[in-house]
Amino acid sequence: MKHLSAAQIEEFNEQGFLVVKDVLDPEEDIAPVIAEYGEVLEHLAQELYERGDISSTFDHLPFGERLTRIYVESGKVHAQYFDFSLPQKGIKADTPFWTGPAVFNALRNERLLDLAESLVGPEIYSVPVQHVRIKPPEHLLLSSEDTRVSPDDLQAAIEGGNLVISTPWHQDLGVVLPDADQTDMLTVWFPLTEATVENGCLLLVPGSHHDGLLRHCPSSSGIHIPQQLFREEDAVPVPMEPGDVLLMTRWTCHSSLPNRSGGIRWSFDLRYCPTGQSSGRGIFPGFVARSRAHPETELRDPETWDRMWHEARDLLAMEEDPAFNRWSAGHPVCA
Repeated sequence: MKHLSAAQIEEFNEQGFLVVKDVLDPEEDIAPVIAEYGEVLEHLAQELYERGDISSTFDHLPFGERLTRIYVESGKVHAQYFDFSLPQKGIKADTPFWTGPAVFNALRNERLLDLAESLVGPEIYSVPVQHVRIKPPEHLLLSSEDTRVSPDDLQAAIEGGNLVISTPWHQDLGVVLPDADQTDMLTVWFPLTEATVENGCLLLVPGSHHDGLLRHCPSSSGIHIPQQLFREEDAVPVPMEPGDVLLMTRWTCHSSLPNRSGGIRWSFDLRYCPTGQSSGRGIFPGFVARSRAHPETELRDPETWDRMWHEARDLLAMEEDPAFNRWSAGHPVCA
């Protein structure tokens, strides 16, 4: 059990974020996730090859190079194929997503829950505002060559919530609905590969959480906070190693740098809150990840979690696109 110290909690409250080193074991905690995603990529490669969308399955390449080659040759971002959430628009009965057991085990990782318990208490709910981010080198996706990913497809991925390029400035409370405004929501972010300045680590503004929720504006790159509303010049990059974990408040202003490296930047972006509080995205299925008082309420079965997401997709496929955020472009600050 590795709870935060009093000094760490004080730093989190003052700065709005905290990096905790060497929380996860790369072999025990991260390797199973990487192995599971290797199988997902294999299925995608076979599917695209059989359709004639790619000339090879590229099975001789390591994961990152293989994924990038498949994106570029197919001319399409397949980020939704890997995500453990549904997109924010255009959900269909066959919309892909991945809710495998290794991902589920990561959400229930005891080391992560120990950290979360230090900040949100012993009754912990896994909020379904969660994503895997596998970001290929940006210059390959945006190349002017004929084999690049199409701008329309890249835009569709962004609008669906699959941010495969640099992430605009935002607060995590700003991407959910107002019913979560009083929720003590904690962001837990960790890299599966090294996160560096070159390959697109996060940028955070220390102390920005003290200003509360700022207005966000819709744009082609996703919703963002206008620059005049916060001190972007105070931003600091936060490079991290696999095993490190970043904890962040719901009001902390953050973005990511572009991936200018030759490899992928791969991370998990999770949320937790006290059980019983609103998730701000109630149309998606969350679950009790830890309960000291009522352990029998914890969800421990990955197949049940997978079924919950399939049932949510089936329901949403029959409805119009639901609202996922509160913002409109008509406000004067967005002009």
